[in-house]
Amino acid sequence: MTSQFDHDPFAAAIDWDSEAIIQRRNRFYSASQRAFVPYATPLIFQRGQDQYLWDEKGKKYLDCLSQNLCISVGYNNPVVTRAVQKQAETLQHCTTMFFHPVPAHFAEELVNVMPQGEDWVVHFMNSGAEAIDFALLLARSHSGNADVISLANSYHGATFGAQSVTGIGGFRHNVPLLSGIQFTPCPDQYRGIHGAVVEPYLDDLDRTIHYGTSGHLAGMFIEPIQGYGGIIPLPEGYISGAFERVRAAGGICIVDEVQAGFARTGENFWSFEAHDVVPDVVVMAKGIGNGYPLGAVVAKREIAESMANKFYFNTYGANPVSCSAGRAVLHVIQEHGLQVNAKKVGAQLMRVLLKLKDKHDIIGDVRGRGLMMALELVKDRLSRAPATEEMARLFELTRKHGLVASKSGAYRNVLRI
Repeated sequence: MTSQFDHDPFAAAIDWDSEAIIQRRNRFYSASQRAFVPYATPLIFQRGQDQYLWDEKGKKYLDCLSQNLCISVGYNNPVVTRAVQKQAETLQHCTTMFFHPVPAHFAEELVNVMPQGEDWVVHFMNSGAEAIDFALLLARSHSGNADVISLANSYHGATFGAQSVTGIGGFRHNVPLLSGIQFTPCPDQYRGIHGAVVEPYLDDLDRTIHYGTSGHLAGMFIEPIQGYGGIIPLPEGYISGAFERVRAAGGICIVDEVQAGFARTGENFWSFEAHDVVPDVVVMAKGIGNGYPLGAVVAKREIAESMANKFYFNTYGANPVSCSAGRAVLHVIQEHGLQVNAKKVGAQLMRVLLKLKDKHDIIGDVRGRGLMMALELVKDRLSRAPATEEMARLFELTRKHGLVASKSGAYRNVLRI
């Protein structure tokens, strides 16, 4: 008996017929993996190059989503591709109980782009959600406290632990999630309950700590720019004020840079740097590997040492192939000044979006930093009622015109770019 692999191990058939792809996925994918389909009909990609994608019929798209903010240096980037090929040809896997130089080099290089003056250490894993789970465990282990605070409208992942600290109902399953999680209002300067101010939201945080917790915190999770929540930049003064309150209650300050990190916001390498704060723990993924499965938790050493006497293991954490991709990503960002590019091109795009807002009353708000931005559709600017149906139609038109973006936000009325 022979198989298709006997003569050419790379000759496994791939059926690119559109209907066959859809039917095979619907037949063999679990319902939990079939649910995340943004367009009315599935969009099937065959190849990518730089900022462009092509579907199975050859239509070209400008990827304004970086496929969920993962592609930070372009599709098929030659530096990343060569690094991955070189490592894959040598050793594809080295589990974390054994040593390999590539992950150690990458850890050193990540520490070098963190704020100076702190003793940072790195724990690699495979995704942002997995990294959030670890950060949650680390906060409780280090502090000896259980209570954790997160922001309403936040997104931190879909695993059991990560969705427990996610403040969007659409991402929370109808089961008892982790206990000890309290949500405080997000200081959304457009749609927040207090409007465009800061102190009332910090007062809310005080009340959350006082009424919703024991007064002794494990930590707080913050996205400096909420991603899936609709690109919500937190205002100046909020994060520093939150850090003061959390630390006073015995907790650590955890910043989620999964979507906003790696120079995407233009002004800084990390989005938290715009707030003149230094977190205790930083969670990163997505753009770290340009699409290769990779995540990391970077923590101050004295906090990370809280886990020294307990066993914690990721079989594929610190995979040398993924870490080779990560090293190449850092090199390309720094060598080609992509942070400066994000600031320059983002400013140009912001001007265009603001002109659209001036022209169309349905655009209630335009916001963001660098190449992480959004426009929000409303039924009218006075009530700010979410224009969800209109966004659904606009979203389908972006595809028709060769753009890939995302409809996002708690009401799915935000075009995320």
